[in-house]
Amino acid sequence: MSKNPDLYCVMGNPVAHSRSPAIHARFAELTGEPIAYERRLVPMDGFAQGVRDFAAQGGRGCNVTVPFKTEVPGLATECSERVQLAGAANTLTFRPDGSLYADNTDGLGLVADITRNAGVPLAGRDVLLVGAGGAAAGVLGPLLLAGARHITVANRTLAKAQALVQSHSALAALQKAELVALEPQAVAANFDIIINATASSLAGAGVPVPATVLRPGSLAYDMMYGPAAQGFLDWVRAHGATPRDGLGMLVEQAAEAFLLWRGVRPPSAQVLAEMQQAT
Repeated sequence: MSKNPDLYCVMGNPVAHSRSPAIHARFAELTGEPIAYERRLVPMDGFAQGVRDFAAQGGRGCNVTVPFKTEVPGLATECSERVQLAGAANTLTFRPDGSLYADNTDGLGLVADITRNAGVPLAGRDVLLVGAGGAAAGVLGPLLLAGARHITVANRTLAKAQALVQSHSALAALQKAELVALEPQAVAANFDIIINATASSLAGAGVPVPATVLRPGSLAYDMMYGPAAQGFLDWVRAHGATPRDGLGMLVEQAAEAFLLWRGVRPPSAQVLAEMQQAT
């Protein structure tokens, strides 16, 4: 058993806060898969070089976090349908022949956490997705496929929200779902589920939508987790809605990536429960 473990990492900027190494280490422990997983901080203009360097060092795959998700498809030899639809990816697999396969497990992780871990159905629900960057792009398709009835994409730069809606309009029509783009201050309705996919939490900025979007009992979800999500979660609580941070999404998307890389599905619910107890 002296075989060196296979090397994986998460790349981002910032990346010091990432709990992905702890999650994958626990997955490896529970499944017996020989992997080593580390954080890699890459310069804002150095993502492509970072990927090449990691591949040259024998890396087998990497997760990609902010702000590089939209750069991944341009580097990949092959992209999954999810990536083609989103224009963003969070998972790279380095194949033995040197080719790169890009997938996006963010949406799968979000849907699994909302429906399975939080026990909130998406089918027939009204959803507000705040943000139109790589994080939002990665989850819109899976939210539509999960059966959401109506999705409003709210973004400060309206053109970005409109572009995201346009790229998903065929899928929305297929799913018989209503899909609209608005500026945050123009959102007048309230929703069953609100998802914050902006980096406002990471920057410590205020909540970008009015409190009127919340219904009593709405699930309000921040894709960030830990201290970064606290401001949003406090705001949600203060207005009588149900807060949830993105830790479950992080664990579930990691489980999908692990399955992609290793062909083994790790016990994500167990690992999430352990991490929630530890915080």
